[in-house]
Amino acid sequence: MSTLNNEEIEKKLSDLNGWNRADAKTIERNFSFKKFLTGIAFVEKIAHHAENVQHHPNIIIDHTSVTVRLSTLDEGGITKKDVDSAAAYNQIFHEVNA
Repeated sequence: MSTLNNEEIEKKLSDLNGWNRADAKTIERNFSFKKFLTGIAFVEKIAHHAENVQHHPNIIIDHTSVTVRLSTLDEGGITKKDVDSAAAYNQIFHEVNA
């Protein structure tokens, strides 16, 4: 799998609510929750997804905020795996907050 070019990344990010480029090789989103345990439930669900697809994010938990960063280390940048995971995490976020 090859990295996406800048144009492809910007197009994909425009379709992903809340996701931005953290740097040239990483996308990220900060998810906010009303309760700490809701954020933890979210992290657990994205961890299961990551295991299923064998693509693992960096996760920072800060009280009621969870920051998720995605990059494909083997490819040295942002790939379709990152974009697909970001879309899945957005869906999980909506399910946890339903």
